[in-house]
Amino acid sequence: MEKFIRACVSILPKPLQKIYYKYEEKWLYLIFGVLTTVVSFVTSGISKSLLEATGFGKDAVSTVSTVISWICAVTFAYLTNRVWVFDSHAKGAGEIAREAASFYGGRVFTLLVETGMMWIGYSKIGINYWVSKIIANIVVLILNYVISKIFVFRGKKDDTAEND
Repeated sequence: MEKFIRACVSILPKPLQKIYYKYEEKWLYLIFGVLTTVVSFVTSGISKSLLEATGFGKDAVSTVSTVISWICAVTFAYLTNRVWVFDSHAKGAGEIAREAASFYGGRVFTLLVETGMMWIGYSKIGINYWVSKIIANIVVLILNYVISKIFVFRGKKDDTAEND
């Protein structure tokens, strides 16, 4: 993956390459955040369709589909953040388990934020499901970066490029 990303960056004009490398962690977080959102939307759409087809009401559809998509998206995000974004050096089952628990624990807060936003936006106010989902995911993406940077992967990646 790293070679693929570097190959993509190499085709950019030099000034854009400098910007990318200066803020590489944030760009990678954004790229994998978008991919995580795709995972979330796909699993949310599939679970929404299945739940509606079995006769569940709006409240159940909103909550259950959000939780299912959260589990899938957070698992994808942990793996990509650990390996490519924050370059975690956690080793051994215990250390990795603590890091994963911290990551998932931080995401519980944003699960509650997203679930609440979906419940209010879609179930109570009647905003289109996907509009509610997009708005909630923008808020969640920002909160997740802050939580990961400050609490989960702090000091895991050399930030000297940002200080140049």
